Amino acid sequence: MRLIISFAALFLSIIFLQLGSGGLGPLDALSGIELNFTTAQIGLLGSAHFVGFFIGCWWAPRLMGSVGHSRAFAAFTAVGTIGILSHMIIIDAYAWALMRIMSGLCVAGCYTVVESWLQAKVSNENRGRAMGTYRVVDIGGSLAAQMMISVLAPASYVSYNILAIICCAALIPLVMTRVAEPAIPQAPRLRPGLAWKLSPLAAAAVISAGVTTASFRMVGPIYGIEVGLSIDQIALFLAAFVLGGALSQYPAGWLADRYDRRWVLIWLSVAALVSCAITVALSTSGSTAVLIASGVFGFATFPIYSVATAHAHDFATDEQRIELSAALMFLYAVGAIASPYIVSKLIEAYGPSAMFALVSMAHLILIVFSLIRMRVRETTSRTNYVYAPRTSFLIGRLLRKSREKG
Repeated sequence: MRLIISFAALFLSIIFLQLGSGGLGPLDALSGIELNFTTAQIGLLGSAHFVGFFIGCWWAPRLMGSVGHSRAFAAFTAVGTIGILSHMIIIDAYAWALMRIMSGLCVAGCYTVVESWLQAKVSNENRGRAMGTYRVVDIGGSLAAQMMISVLAPASYVSYNILAIICCAALIPLVMTRVAEPAIPQAPRLRPGLAWKLSPLAAAAVISAGVTTASFRMVGPIYGIEVGLSIDQIALFLAAFVLGGALSQYPAGWLADRYDRRWVLIWLSVAALVSCAITVALSTSGSTAVLIASGVFGFATFPIYSVATAHAHDFATDEQRIELSAALMFLYAVGAIASPYIVSKLIEAYGPSAMFALVSMAHLILIVFSLIRMRVRETTSRTNYVYAPRTSFLIGRLLRKSREKG
């Protein structure tokens, strides 16, 4: 029973964290429009978030080693809350970028603490249930966070205050649990070259996934406004993307476990190209058509990261899996850091459809590279497909047993 309560506390903290921090990205985009920030400045905010995210992934295991899980979680939450509350005190795009680094650091740090705690408490008997619940919490919290935009007024102190309060609430379940903190985990070494060494295709695919997801989630509200969506519809627009991605996990996993994963990546990229064309074509066909296109886009693009990580783990030994997961997360962050700012500059120059032009280019390159790699070497025995959250460098520890070869 105490173990169940411990998991419940962790998951409740994650829900509050998702609601508090997950709503910040779209709120910042809409607030930036309200405050006459340039499109490039709004894109910079999205890139800054992933800079903070990467710093948090690297620093969190080391901070836990110094002060323990609960204190590290409290410190990261405090940093994120300060970043949220500071927005309406200093109205400046570059100051907001620093605040978004703080919020990105908070997200990565808190997820690292939670995943480290879960890793220490799960066993082979309850791992499946724990990870299944974790995936539902991760996707459900992300979906609910997008819907927060429909009740938050842009450029309002009250809106940012609400997000800060919810973020603070994430502290309560975790720090109040009476279950003893786990031992401090050893921080995985960060070796980005390991991913390229084991699978250049997987490395390229996770960069493409970073470009796609970060572009849409951080700059998508600008696209929505440009094509005539209201603020309430922006929330549905972003939520449809997440929901489409959630619905695609099972069919993508079924295909990835039965067919050559390189062909699955190729056809997912083809579907991404088609979905980009559909989204642009339907941009003037009314809000319902735009929302449906968003769901189709999420369905096609969301599973690429998980399929790519599964393909990379096909070539890894059990001893390499944790460091490989960290390396893939690093490469995802590289794509995610660069893309929001680049997309925003393209939108300034060429209009809203330029976002999908960049995403299409990324997937076209991935298709060509996949075909080249298929001529270089044969595939190998497959590990189990696992939905891989992009949360922290320590997620590889939680997924290690799930990837045992069948």
